[in-house]
Amino acid sequence: MTFLRRGGLPMLGAGLLVLACGGDGGGGTGPCTPGAATQLVKTGGDAQSWYFNNPLPAALSVTARDANNCAVPGVVVNWAVASGGGAVNPTQSATGTTGVAATADSIGSTSPQTVTATFTGLAAPVTFTATASAPPTSAAVSVNDNVFSPGSAVIQSGGMVTWTWAGQNTHNLTFTGGPAPQPLNEGNHGNGATAQRTITTVGRYTYTCTNHFNMNGSVTVVH
Repeated sequence: MTFLRRGGLPMLGAGLLVLACGGDGGGGTGPCTPGAATQLVKTGGDAQSWYFNNPLPAALSVTARDANNCAVPGVVVNWAVASGGGAVNPTQSATGTTGVAATADSIGSTSPQTVTATFTGLAAPVTFTATASAPPTSAAVSVNDNVFSPGSAVIQSGGMVTWTWAGQNTHNLTFTGGPAPQPLNEGNHGNGATAQRTITTVGRYTYTCTNHFNMNGSVTVVH
């Protein structure tokens, strides 16, 4: 017969209480019954560096939490550009089941930019920052053996990309995705060959060498 010592009951009760507020001390990762939101925590998109008059690559996101760090759904978060120009869309977003709300941010013609996130009753807004520079008008990509270097390039609309074959193997340039019409493909070449493409339509273009598995690259065209 097994007896439960009376002295063990307080420890069991304390353990159940911890689980009720987040499992690991209130981190919001375990079973949690949220109360009223008291704070916003930045969870993505802060301190990005990008290009003037273009949307940032990653959304800005926050998590609403209560005093015990439990994630709180249904909180309406207000987003606003505080300095530097640009715009956010949407200007209001509600937190989902995991307590996260997000917005897309486009940086303007001045840098740095700051964006605030807040909700009614929050003591102080959460501030995101972003910096910007003029986009490059050209890019150079080295076609090495089984790898494009750099693997991702950025140019301004109307800019030119130059690929230079530098490896000992034969490689090609085959576009696999992006806005239509895609740039023309380039056939197999060896060391010393070059190919140039001028691209005007904004978007991300992906390409590969079909001779070698997982030899991939991309070009992102911005305003």
